[in-house]
Amino acid sequence: MSFKKKDNQLYYNPIRRAILNHNLIEPGDKVAIGLSGGKDSSSLLYFLDTIAKQERLGFSFEIVPISLDMGFEGVDLQPLHNLCQNLGYKLEVVPTNIAEVVFDIRKEQSPCSLCAKLRRGILYNKARELGCNKVALGHHLDDAIETYFMNFLFHGKLNSFEPKSYLTKTEVTLIRPLLYIPEQEIIRFVKREELPIVFNPCPADKKTKREEIKGFVENIAKSYPDVRQKFLMGMEQGTAADFWPLTK
Repeated sequence: MSFKKKDNQLYYNPIRRAILNHNLIEPGDKVAIGLSGGKDSSSLLYFLDTIAKQERLGFSFEIVPISLDMGFEGVDLQPLHNLCQNLGYKLEVVPTNIAEVVFDIRKEQSPCSLCAKLRRGILYNKARELGCNKVALGHHLDDAIETYFMNFLFHGKLNSFEPKSYLTKTEVTLIRPLLYIPEQEIIRFVKREELPIVFNPCPADKKTKREEIKGFVENIAKSYPDVRQKFLMGMEQGTAADFWPLTK
């Protein structure tokens, strides 16, 4: 793994700012990282590992990588095991029958909502079982923008997801440390460091409403190249209620 001069500017400073602005990670936290096999969660593990080992927050915290076996055939999680082992962790793998429930039993026409609900429930419960009080997901700035437009266009709501949410049922707190980083920067980092990406066999992959909105945001960015920076400015300068009305 390498370190380049601009890494602080592009990655570590924004992550640190997001963490400190929203108290995402605090002294003594035990943070579960949900590893899906995608670029975002693999980079999240790498970044938080560096931050933890170098104590860039000024305090220590623990990391526990967790991955769900969705039940799809032909999925090889060994690259994730190798990544975790190289960083000094053991990957906790939770077997599930989510694929069977969503596609064979329920035969969902719009499977993403149910799949996400099942995945998160299992992930949160496993995190709690392992003694974690926080669960970190790899949602980045583009995810926040896309969620904002999805809520507006499909539900008439002007809000995105929260940087930090306490989940009363499982008594863990969901956090999103990559909130200030654009997706393109994550793509560049993953390619540069050759972080593993596990093939996703889900039949709904790349065929969702979110993919439509992703294209919508990209089209806006062609005319307004600084749309992501402006959205980030709005998140940082506005009140929490401007973007996260349900924040408690």
